[in-house]
Amino acid sequence: MNVFEPARDRWSNVILSVLRIVAALVFMQHGSQKLFHYPPSGGPGPVAPLTLFSQTGFAGILEFFGGFLLLIGLFTRPVAFIVCGEMAVAYFTVHMPRAFLPIVNRGELAIILCFVFLYLAFAGGGSWSVDAVIRGRRAVSR
Repeated sequence: MNVFEPARDRWSNVILSVLRIVAALVFMQHGSQKLFHYPPSGGPGPVAPLTLFSQTGFAGILEFFGGFLLLIGLFTRPVAFIVCGEMAVAYFTVHMPRAFLPIVNRGELAIILCFVFLYLAFAGGGSWSVDAVIRGRRAVSR
């Protein structure tokens, strides 16, 4: 194999799974901060209580529970599509009004996660996912 040839399918699927797992763990931390105030954001003083039926509450639910579904690889494609949209909305409503460039408005993570989730919406969860286990059982039962 040389540098211009694609990796073998086996390794591509494993690395796809690793990308999904790492992105989900990073994403879940943001939801955990919003919902459970853990890990603490480091700001001084008490934290205001969260209203679940608010934009921040809804984002926390999507980030934590959607991240968990991505972590285990269950319903990867539809969940990734939904949270991709959430990250696009987050970028344009929270970051973009601060400044035009992502490096200035601190929106780099929102953009990167948006496109990682868009990729997962098309590529699926990889070989280390509940989706792959379900797909394997259906193939055997036919």
